[in-house]
Amino acid sequence: MCMTSIELDSNEYDPYFQAYINRVGMKNIMHLLKESHKSIISFITSIEVEKLSYRYAEGKWTVKEIMLHLIDTERVFAYRALCIARKDKIELSGFDQDIFVAHSDADNRSIDSLLSEYESVRMATISLFESFDQKTLTTVGIANNSALSVRAAAYIIVGHENHHVQVIKERYL
Repeated sequence: MCMTSIELDSNEYDPYFQAYINRVGMKNIMHLLKESHKSIISFITSIEVEKLSYRYAEGKWTVKEIMLHLIDTERVFAYRALCIARKDKIELSGFDQDIFVAHSDADNRSIDSLLSEYESVRMATISLFESFDQKTLTTVGIANNSALSVRAAAYIIVGHENHHVQVIKERYL
């Protein structure tokens, strides 16, 4: 699949996600899915151990919690893409990221455990998106009361990840 964000139409996703899609640019999304996880792993492993549990303000997530948030969000959007691709007509609900993080127990896990899970989830995401043909990629369903195409879900996964890497760089390091 050769797909770039320039192909996306604004009716394929909620305008809320535009900022994430902008962070991806006009690059091949499958290439980014395959390559970005390597840079994420390299980036996270470069962070000093004591910074992994740091909160820059009360109530803010730690780097470990952000890492698990990335994993959870990727799972949610891959599941949404799967349901839409298989033409399930259900309206997919939203998810409360703060509740997910509050019950994640991420800070009690090793960074190696989180990175291993992250890599496993990414490999599953890549396999899923590689299974879709061009027609399936443009299929649009409803997720969290808004339109979402299969291909927009892939861009959101990568753009969301890019957003959080930037937040970590600006506020944690």
